[in-house]
Amino acid sequence: MKVLVTGGAGYIGSHTCVELINSSIDTVVLDNLCNSSEKSLDRVREITGTSPVFYKGDVRDEALLERIFSENEFDCVIHFAGLKCVPESVKKPAEYYENNLGSTLVLCKVMARHGCKRLVFSSSATVYSAVNEMPLKEDSIKGDCTNPYGWTKYMGERILTDIATADPEWAIALLRYFNPIGAHESGLIGEDPRGIPNNLMPFIAQTAVGRRDRLTVFGNDYNTKDGTGVRDYLHVVDLAKGHVAAIGYIMEHKGAEPINLGTGTGISVLDMVETFKQVNQVDVPYGFGPRRAGDVATCYAQADKAKRLLGWRAEKTLEDMCRDTWRWQSSNPDGYGE
Repeated sequence: MKVLVTGGAGYIGSHTCVELINSSIDTVVLDNLCNSSEKSLDRVREITGTSPVFYKGDVRDEALLERIFSENEFDCVIHFAGLKCVPESVKKPAEYYENNLGSTLVLCKVMARHGCKRLVFSSSATVYSAVNEMPLKEDSIKGDCTNPYGWTKYMGERILTDIATADPEWAIALLRYFNPIGAHESGLIGEDPRGIPNNLMPFIAQTAVGRRDRLTVFGNDYNTKDGTGVRDYLHVVDLAKGHVAAIGYIMEHKGAEPINLGTGTGISVLDMVETFKQVNQVDVPYGFGPRRAGDVATCYAQADKAKRLLGWRAEKTLEDMCRDTWRWQSSNPDGYGE
């Protein structure tokens, strides 16, 4: 089996490449490196003994995609490539719509042309409306998204569902991620955002290692147990294994199927900070700031469908997530050094 992984040099993509290679799946990566490093693929080789084939470029480049598909015979595609920062999407909505939706449309056009109609799509819990009660189920209310990033994932799902409805040969897994954190247990690959991190865990880790003076907790007046936001954090290796399981599913099932990938447990920002400090015996200075545009108070999953359809469930603990993050960050204080 051969799989194309768009955005495969990124945080989730690189961990997924490890799991694909460990499952004896030929892995080809396409990435424009706008928020990733080719060094992550060198580290994938160190972990697995195998280097993914790498093409540098943008998924929206139809001529490049055509060449890649002409040079390879793919069984399916995992589509990670896209912009993913919620606050940035509020400031740059047009860029997010053009990038995230444009890449999906071009990819599907080329896939169809080459008879490759199996796709694992990187979606998000941001597709769900803020009016839902927790936990979020696949049939919970969608839309009324709180930020443009969420709308790009909502619209991406709609496009793919319509494609699968129009052409029953398509098999698509719409994987709705909650909050991936952690790193590979080797400490060789992990999350290395460009500039100031927008996600909680890399900011905690960079503060602990001394790259940041202090962590800013955005909002301490939410209707939660300690006033800080509550999210469903899952280990990135568990998430990566979910993609391998999804490939197995779409090899046998047609249509477009939405599936939550999460732990089913909500963790507050302060819970995360305290667990990180205790597990790793490090200090994380922090203070409070105003809420960020587009954020919601609470978001966590019901993941029963993933267990039923994919045979998947999150196995790693919050302590594992904190420990593996610190192993990565303390071993790579400057990330990949780019």
